[in-house]
Amino acid sequence: MAGGSLAPGGMAIERAGEYKGKVTSYVIIACVVAAIGGSIFGYDIGISGGVTSMDGFLDHFFKAVFKNKKSAHENNYCKYNNQDLAAFTSSLYLAGLVASLAASPVTRSYGRRASIICGGISFFVGAALNALAVNIAMLILGRILLGVGIGFGNQAVPLYLSEMAPAHLRGGLNMMFQLATTLGIFTANMVNYGTQRLGNWGWRVSLGLAAVPALLMTVGGIFLPETPNSLVERKRKDKGRRVLERIRGTEDVEAEFQDIVDASDIANSLEAESPFRSILERRNRPQLVMAIFLPMFQILTGINSILFYAPILFQSMGFGGEASLYASAITGAVLASSTFISMATVDRLGRRALLISGGIQMIVCQVIVAIILGVKFGDDQVLSKGYSILVVTVICLFVLAFGWSWGPLGWTIPSEIFPLETRSAGQSITVAVNLFFTFVIAQSFLSLLCAFKFGIFLFFAGWITVMTIFVSVFLPETKGVPIEEMTFLWRKHWFWKRTLPDY
Repeated sequence: MAGGSLAPGGMAIERAGEYKGKVTSYVIIACVVAAIGGSIFGYDIGISGGVTSMDGFLDHFFKAVFKNKKSAHENNYCKYNNQDLAAFTSSLYLAGLVASLAASPVTRSYGRRASIICGGISFFVGAALNALAVNIAMLILGRILLGVGIGFGNQAVPLYLSEMAPAHLRGGLNMMFQLATTLGIFTANMVNYGTQRLGNWGWRVSLGLAAVPALLMTVGGIFLPETPNSLVERKRKDKGRRVLERIRGTEDVEAEFQDIVDASDIANSLEAESPFRSILERRNRPQLVMAIFLPMFQILTGINSILFYAPILFQSMGFGGEASLYASAITGAVLASSTFISMATVDRLGRRALLISGGIQMIVCQVIVAIILGVKFGDDQVLSKGYSILVVTVICLFVLAFGWSWGPLGWTIPSEIFPLETRSAGQSITVAVNLFFTFVIAQSFLSLLCAFKFGIFLFFAGWITVMTIFVSVFLPETKGVPIEEMTFLWRKHWFWKRTLPDY
């Protein structure tokens, strides 16, 4: 969206060259605090796989899986195939899907901070219930509340970061969300590595510690400033300008502020129309397509399967319990460190270059793992030490590529491409699609692993091929484009300019 006209979905004047300001400590601190919301998402992804491989947890809630795990004759690929166990992991994401849609009107009407605080409170209560669970019903209820927290947090935090960041550094600052997510995963892996030594109650510590990032997210949300875009949209222009001047470190913010005001005028002129109805109109078609396909492809890389079930996956390959947790901790560390690569390069090399190169590397890694497992690993076989190291190395290279490409950019791009009047709805759709496919993969992965065996890696490699082609053909470069001037991008693209209506 750009500035200068009140034509829905676009403006007549590009003011990007007139934007003033610098990166202030104020905006960096605000973005760091907000990005903590990503850590609750990451911690849960990392903690789930470790907990579901612990004997104490399985013996308490999933005795059939525990019995299969101890069976020497059980199919290597199928020993964890249990729908109740899959439901424990996936119920959170189904709840998050519903919550993300409910979060949209809250985020639009009451601000980004309100959704961040709501998400933190819900996640805190869910973590407490999981840590104290005495039966499956209590366990699943806790997971549902965790899902509500993730739905609100994932809906609001990327929007908050995109609106607070200056255009020329928006990619790097927005990726603080992904950095917090990956650090949450790594922390969870290390926690699991320690708590599995505590005996039959170590899983309670792992699940209960999720309350820590939730508490930080809630308290941080209370003290965060609201974004200028949200303040202006809610008719608080004077305060919106003061916040903009503070985060840009200058009083010369007229060009950027005018773009925000014009965007707000359009949003208010369309108030009678539901944002979810508006987003379906032809003028918003490119953004809607990206909001659906980017998060879908992000999950169909197979990354969540590896992160959810890393200990289970490595145990299925013949790693011992402690060795599998150690291997999953390594992949978590690689994922966290790779995010720094993306933060350092995304605003110089651009989004498309990272997505395409990352996709190619992931395809190669998935095919290599499939070949190794297909040739050297069967129902009653255990990988040799040399091949085990090779598998972990290749999986780490896969995680590395995801960490500097589709991991952060799957959140960054959808959060920056929508006009103000549909921004909260667009982010809700992004989160809902992400969590829907996360739910589907989490619920079906153990069955797919049992059915496809090593072919599961070829299945994901096929999807990565499709999404790499999709990006190269349909995604324009958003690097350096102000968030309120994004509409011009679609009107210049060879394909999308044919589908958009006239101004």
